Formats: sequence, structure tokens, C-alpha cells
Amino acid sequence: MPRKVEDIALDDRPSLDELVRRLDAGGGFSAKGVAEGVDLLVRMLSDPQMTVFLSFPADLVATGTRGVLATLVRGGNVDAVVTTCGTLDHDLARAFRPYFHGSFDLDDRELHRRHLHRLGNVVIPERNYGTIVERKMRKILGDLWASGVRSISTQALSRAIGAEIPATARSSILRAAYDRDVPVFVPGITDGAVGSQLRLFWQDHRALGLDLFSDEQALSDLVFGARRAGAIVIGGGISKHHTIWWNQFRDGLDAALYITTAVEWDGSLSGARPREAVSWGKLKPSARHATVEGDATVLLPLMVGAALERMAK
Repeated sequence: MPRKVEDIALDDRPSLDELVRRLDAGGGFSAKGVAEGVDLLVRMLSDPQMTVFLSFPADLVATGTRGVLATLVRGGNVDAVVTTCGTLDHDLARAFRPYFHGSFDLDDRELHRRHLHRLGNVVIPERNYGTIVERKMRKILGDLWASGVRSISTQALSRAIGAEIPATARSSILRAAYDRDVPVFVPGITDGAVGSQLRLFWQDHRALGLDLFSDEQALSDLVFGARRAGAIVIGGGISKHHTIWWNQFRDGLDAALYITTAVEWDGSLSGARPREAVSWGKLKPSARHATVEGDATVLLPLMVGAALERMAK
């Protein structure tokens, strides 16, 4: 017997978990996908034998969603983070300097004249991004060099940055990862401000090398040591691909939650749905999976909040 569509009531001010349950009962379009995604998220985070990978692009770290990502890491809900270089940039910068509300419709030529960067509808003063990253990275890299470091993986670099961020910065992803000993991997490390600082430092310290193979070995150890493996994949790009690519070597993920705004029909990896990953062996045919289509800055706080509330019960 098919389920009846029920109207969503809000007059009793439901909690996040209750609201998500009502979205499921409402059965309408993306709402049902949100509810299914929360169910899968709870299953993954509640499974003590599941190694959970968290994958996301850097733009989210320039927004308040950074706090949600840090909550997942600090709460011990994920075992590894795979992301892009800009995550290091924004997380480090925002630990010391603020970003500001803006608009998609601002005059970008005027912003450029005033040394202001626009990231969507977020405005970032140049001195609060490039300048602070440059100053902090010079110290971090100088200290590493002075201690005898001549080769460094992105996992070790992320940890060194996390150690430099004050413990009071509770919304910092890198500080949370440092405190919880969660590895952060950045396969595209040169594509950002931190990567540029690495190259500039290398110009005067040619003996310094990037040890990317140590990152790959650490990922290999995580993948092959996993009893079960799951992935929370936000957006797409290199961080998504690196996560699912490595899991094909253990015959695929056992669970995957995708949150994306990308379309499937252009053939991009960012828009590829979990069922395509099955054909590559990156997701097991028997794996539980869900794709929630929409903006992660809206969906992730709702879904993570509901999942953590349900788990607390």
C-alpha cells in the first residue's frame, strides 16, 4: 500500500530531526531526498566499524558552513578529510581575520580597486586573506625548516597549520583535525594561497620537497584497513574524485552521501551520481547511497544538525 502524502506542520516549532521526519512524510521532490540523506548520514556516523571520509571544496570554508564541517571533525564523526588547497587558505585566514557579508551583484571593478575579493556573496579584504596567509605560512614553513624538515606531505602540512591556529578557534577545521588527530589530505596542494607560499619558500630552500606519496600511502592504509567505508561527498572536483578513486581499490565504498548542485548530463565528475561510481567499482553494487540536490550551505547545517540530534537520542 503506497504511503499517503502528509502536509508539513510547523505550528508546534519542531526540532531539526522532527522537521526532517516531516519532510519525509511530506514526500515532496527534494524534501524526500533530504530525509533519505539524513537517514543514511545517521547510519554512517553511528557505525563504529565504518571509516568515514569527508570530502568538500574550499568555497564552503569561506562561509558559516565551516562551523558545521568543524563540528563533524571535532565530534569524532569522520576519520579523514579530503579537500582542496583553498580550505587551508580560508581556514587559516578566518582563524585570525574576519570575512564579511556581501552580494552577488556588487561592482567587481570597484571591489578590485578597493582591494576587496568577492567569493559569491562573501567579501574578503585582501589583507584578511593573502596578507595573513603569507605572514602565517612564512612562520610555519620557517619553523618546519629550522626543525630539520626537508620533505613534507599535505597531511603533515595541514597538521602543522592546525597546530598554529589557537585552540580557542572552535570553528577551525584544521585545529579540530589537529586536536582529534584526523588526517587532512589535499591532493591539489599547489592550487591556492598556501600552495603559492610553499613555492615561494622553495625558491630560497630548494632542498624542501613535497612528499605526496606519503599522503597516498596513508590513504591506502585507511582504505585497506577499513572494515566498512563510507563517504560524505559535498560538491565535486578533485576532492570528490580522490575520495572515491582510492576506495575502488577495496572494491568500492559501502555507503555514500552526495550533496551537489551539479547536473549529471554534462558528463562532469562533479555531477556524476553514485550509480555511475558503481560502474567504476568506486561504490559497491550493494552500497547504500543517496544524492541530495541543492546548496550545501543550506542543506548541510539542516542535515548534520538533524543527524546529530537523532544520534543523541
